Amino acid sequence: MFSLVNFLLQKSSINQLLPEEKRTFRLHLGYTILDNFVAGVLTLNEFVFLRSLNGSSYQLSFLFQFSVIVFIFLILISEWLKRVKNKQKLIRLTGFLTRAPLAILLFFPRSPEVLSSTSVYHLVFLSLFLIYYLGNPIIFPTINLFLKSNYRHENFGKLYSLATVTGKVFMLITAFIYGFILDYDKYAYTWVFVLVAIAGVTSTVLLSRIHYVENELDKLVIGFWQSIKKSVTGMRRIMKENTPFRHFEMGFLFYGFAFMSTITVTTIFFEKELGLNYFSVATYKNSYNILALFMIPFFGRVLGKVDPRKFAAVTFASIMFFLLSLVLTYYYPQHILIGNFKLFYSMIPFVLFHAVFAATMSLLWSIGSAYFCKPHEAGEYQSVHLFLTATRAVFAPILGVIFYELYGFVFTFSIGAASLLIAIVIMIWSYRRERSKNF
Repeated sequence: MFSLVNFLLQKSSINQLLPEEKRTFRLHLGYTILDNFVAGVLTLNEFVFLRSLNGSSYQLSFLFQFSVIVFIFLILISEWLKRVKNKQKLIRLTGFLTRAPLAILLFFPRSPEVLSSTSVYHLVFLSLFLIYYLGNPIIFPTINLFLKSNYRHENFGKLYSLATVTGKVFMLITAFIYGFILDYDKYAYTWVFVLVAIAGVTSTVLLSRIHYVENELDKLVIGFWQSIKKSVTGMRRIMKENTPFRHFEMGFLFYGFAFMSTITVTTIFFEKELGLNYFSVATYKNSYNILALFMIPFFGRVLGKVDPRKFAAVTFASIMFFLLSLVLTYYYPQHILIGNFKLFYSMIPFVLFHAVFAATMSLLWSIGSAYFCKPHEAGEYQSVHLFLTATRAVFAPILGVIFYELYGFVFTFSIGAASLLIAIVIMIWSYRRERSKNF
């Protein structure tokens, strides 16, 4: 680990680091690598549930839903986190309680007959991942809190991006290897998730070792429920008074419905319609993620120069076109085999458009809402954004599966594309409306 840290710091243009910054970066990098090992395994999680565990389409929609819906409790958790004095201990406890239970998958049967004869194992699998995702609203906000306390402002962005890119490389490698292993043994997830449980717990232990001292000046003088009421009132005020931000979230409403209602159906499409193996799914997903890593610096510069509503229109168009690429693949499924990889010709535009989407959404998601507020309000606006995202997750994934079950793949993907077209129109209309007012 030390040699890797020294190599990364030598190859980067970062100012001379203080001893505490070096120590924090080592821990941050260790956490990021282990966390992205987990993320690499989870990349194929929905496909594993469908193919190895013989889960149903409706059950599959819950698996994705859990990863987002947990943020509906963000207001409660954020206020509670402010009142926790020993955050390092909380992170360790959260890591153990939410990551360690994944090791239970080691005891799952390796028989399709047993897995198909009862839904008990499917429900246990879903429950374990609901528990896993419940840890994210606690862990994610704490990461930036710890890092902001130890990295100087001029080094924060560089060190954060360096650790993130290194972690993404590990995630891509993990997904490739995991896909290859699953094609050899589709029940390999049983022992792989033991490694995931160990990596998940260890990553949070490393994160908890980053020094952080609660600022006494930040002591809260109002009660917990009063704080909740204040947060809810603040959310209503923002949506009522900030018209450009309200339009931005309206566009995201239609985008969110399109994305959440089709993501589960896309996994079903890969398995039932295209007959992809694990390695092929991992290759398609890694291909657009690799391209996205190269695109992010370019789009980062673009976002700094344009209104996020114009930027969002490009993002929404990219996902609209990759959904239409899936429709094209349905009608024209011509392909070739390259070793163990099934290359569909019409999936090439899917990969390209998905790469644009992955690159632009990663920026728009983190930075977009902050454009419409003052710097000190950024956290509050992002909380509104996450809360609205979680509310969409309550109904969108299951609706997508209902559309698929009733009307098929083409109808579901077409509804998603139509919803994205509405989102694009809202963003362009809002931008032009405000621009005309200023002239």
